[in-house]
Amino acid sequence: MLSTSSRLLLLAVGSLLFSPSAATAQQLQLDKKTAKALQQVRPADIKAHIQYLADDRLLGRSPGTPGYQMAVDYVTGQLKSLGIEPAGDEGSFVQRVRLRRAFSNPATTALMLRSGTEAPVPLAPAQEFVLYPNPETPSVALEAPLVFAGYGISAPELQYDDYAGLDVQGKIVVVMRGAPRAFPSTVAAASQDVLAILQNAARHGAVGVLLASPNPKAPMPNFKQGVYSVLGADGKVAASRSYAAGVKVLGALNAATLQSLLGTAATDTGAVFTALKAGRPASVALRSAAKVSNISTYQEVESYNVVGKLTGSDARLRDEYVVHSAHLDHLGVGAPVKGDSIYNGAHDNASGVASVLEIARIYTSLPQKPRRSVLFVLQTGEELGLLGSAYFAARPTVPKEKIVADINTDMPTIIAPLLSVVALGAQHSSLSQPVNQAADYLKLSVENDPEPEQNRFIRSDQYSFVVQGIPALHIKYGNKTADGKNDLSKTVQAWRATTYHKPQDDINGTFDFEAGKKYVQLNFLIGYQVAQAEQRPTWNSGDFFGTRFGK
Repeated sequence: MLSTSSRLLLLAVGSLLFSPSAATAQQLQLDKKTAKALQQVRPADIKAHIQYLADDRLLGRSPGTPGYQMAVDYVTGQLKSLGIEPAGDEGSFVQRVRLRRAFSNPATTALMLRSGTEAPVPLAPAQEFVLYPNPETPSVALEAPLVFAGYGISAPELQYDDYAGLDVQGKIVVVMRGAPRAFPSTVAAASQDVLAILQNAARHGAVGVLLASPNPKAPMPNFKQGVYSVLGADGKVAASRSYAAGVKVLGALNAATLQSLLGTAATDTGAVFTALKAGRPASVALRSAAKVSNISTYQEVESYNVVGKLTGSDARLRDEYVVHSAHLDHLGVGAPVKGDSIYNGAHDNASGVASVLEIARIYTSLPQKPRRSVLFVLQTGEELGLLGSAYFAARPTVPKEKIVADINTDMPTIIAPLLSVVALGAQHSSLSQPVNQAADYLKLSVENDPEPEQNRFIRSDQYSFVVQGIPALHIKYGNKTADGKNDLSKTVQAWRATTYHKPQDDINGTFDFEAGKKYVQLNFLIGYQVAQAEQRPTWNSGDFFGTRFGK
């Protein structure tokens, strides 16, 4: 139990009785007014937000379109009506995000391989290789030796390095997609992030990266819709999932080409795969070189993040910020499915935006505001590669070092009663404590990720904050069902097959708005505890992400 002095201190600074140094199992207590504010979340309000944001009139909220601007205007109006302050650029509610859409035409791309003194052999574009457009250099011509760099991972924290003893200066590295089996799922996911692979190659002096899947059935990437990056005020790339300074060429190879290249090395191909699967680096110079040419063309798109602020009540802590985030964009208009071509994104992610708006409503209805300030950030370009969040996390509208945590909401999948949750990323920092206490208060259990193979930890906006050293998490559904079975993931998988990233994700689909209410309450309680606590969240001692990014 809290001491009397601690109890009085916490009552003086806020309504939440919480000690960050207490045991995780300690029961969370709210005073009557805060508990009442929590109970005022109305499922009908969540539905109304989703209904507007997923309406056909918004045409799928693609960044840079009038439909996306309607979404920006809607959430801005909602925040204003709640008394939330603007916290974007120049006293506005928006942060400008300048997107560059880059294209590579297969007719203007070429990749030729040369083994030893043999004549170069051209590969077939879109079948044997594809080249990503370069967002900074319109015309690229490069010839360099090839080196096989395993998974392309350097993880000294886990005593693993594909680049150990490997000379890649001025060379093109061939990287096999994957990660050592012994890596924890979140670390494996982060290690396979294309941007991480590119940055690691650049640090070692490589000038190009060719990604290859060992699976012969793996499809080649399709860039017909272009590849997006974010530009800074200087016109340089400020955020991208497929570009790192120093790497001129990024491409993908099919499995047969990978096998052929490994066959030129002084090693056994089967032994290479066996070693990698066993967690042993198997990098090797290839007796091959590549000649690459690529021409990129660009279009520029203006889009916006929406940023609102609730100023904290504590004179000492109000200059620190807790972020509640969700992405506002979706896929726009695309290929028809069952006669419908508008990808409304009701679950993905109108439901997450609705959640953040209702979280803001709880904060504004409190008799006393939390000690720290709270930011409500609705981001653009998540579907294009976490671009809006990457830009905000790297160049926030408040001092970056003052952001203490991000609680992200992305497609909470409110299709069944919420009985248990997965807190993606919380296990890496002290955020696990407010998660556990909030879940316990709402009588929810906290589970491990039932689908680690989905790599969800790096696939949503919270990861943009993690790579900036900010503890972050993303709450997803757990596996518990009302009938006592532990198979909700099967239900979600079936729903995903028919609805996810399809026009069928509209307001007429399956919804459980009471589950939406629970998500709102849970994410609020997590963020509120962080906003009230004396100490800001910390990375766990020796944690992979804290060690890599927290410094």
